[in-house]
Amino acid sequence: MAQAIVFPGQGSQSVGMGKDLADAFTVAREVFLEVDDALSENLSKTIFEGPSEKLQLTENAQPALMAVSMAVVRVLQHEGRVSLAETFKYAAGHSLGEYSALCAAGSFDITTAARLLRTRGKAMQQAVPVGQGGMAALIGADLDQAKEIADQAAQGDVCVAANDNAPGQVVLSGTIPAIDRAIAIAAEKGIKRAVKLSVSAPFHSPLMRPAAQVMAQALASVEIKPPRFGVICNVTAQVQTDPQEIRKLLIDQVTGSVRWRESMLYAHENGVDEIVEVGAGKVLSSMAKRICPGLKGIALNTPQDIENFLKTL
Repeated sequence: MAQAIVFPGQGSQSVGMGKDLADAFTVAREVFLEVDDALSENLSKTIFEGPSEKLQLTENAQPALMAVSMAVVRVLQHEGRVSLAETFKYAAGHSLGEYSALCAAGSFDITTAARLLRTRGKAMQQAVPVGQGGMAALIGADLDQAKEIADQAAQGDVCVAANDNAPGQVVLSGTIPAIDRAIAIAAEKGIKRAVKLSVSAPFHSPLMRPAAQVMAQALASVEIKPPRFGVICNVTAQVQTDPQEIRKLLIDQVTGSVRWRESMLYAHENGVDEIVEVGAGKVLSSMAKRICPGLKGIALNTPQDIENFLKTL
C-alpha cells in the first residue's frame, strides 16, 4: 500500500491542538519551542491556551498549524523511527500546508518555515483592507460550474475559483460585491448551497498580489533544498523537485488556485491509495473518498493516533 503524507491548511486550527503531543513527547515540545524562538514570542501558549481570537489571526494560525504538523512528524521520526522518504511516496499540503510538506521533506527547517509563514500570514491579511474581500464555498458545484459563476459575478470586480477541494466543493474568492453576486447566481443556477466563509481576506485571488510581492522578497533570501521525496504543489497539481521552481510556485501560490482535488487524483493515479493527514483536524483525510473512491484517508492528531498508525507499518 502506497501512502502520501498531507498537511492541513488554515481553518483546521483550534485552541489546544497539539497539547497532548507536547505533554507526551519531548520531541514534540521541542518543535513548539523552536517555533517560539523563531518568532521571538510564546506562540505555543496561544496554541495551547488561546484566546481563540488571537489564534485565528492569519499571522498566528499559519505558523501554529505548521508547528502542530511538524510535532507529529518529529514524533513519527524519533519515537516511531519512521523514515518519511521510505514510508511516503509523496507529500502535499493545502495552501500554508505546502510549507509544512516542504519542511517535512527537508527543503527548509522549522525555523525558516515559521518565519516565512508569519510573513505570509501578515502579508495576506494586509493585502486587502478588512471588509473589501471575501470567499464563498459552493457546495454541489464542480470546477467548471464554479468558474462560470465566478465569471458571471465578476462584472469588473475580481471573482475567481480559489480552492478546488473536492467534487462538489469549490471555494470562490474576490471582492465582497462580486462574492455576493456569485452567491445569488449560484442559487439561480440551482447549486445546492453557497455559503459565505468567515475569513478576513480574499485568499488565493489576484487581490493577493501585494502579498505575493512580499513573499517574493522573503523567499529570495531563503535556501530551499531539493525535497527528499516528491512534493505535489498546489498551483500545478504536479510533483516539483527543483528548488528554484519550488520558490516560484510558492510565490504563485499566494494568488493562484489551490488545486487539491487534482493533486490527490495525481497521487492516486501514481499509485497512492491512502493519504495520511498529520497535524490539526481531519478535513483532508475526510475528503479523500469524495475525491476518489479508491483513496482512503486517516488523520494523525493524537498520541493514540500515532501509536495505532505505527502498528500498521
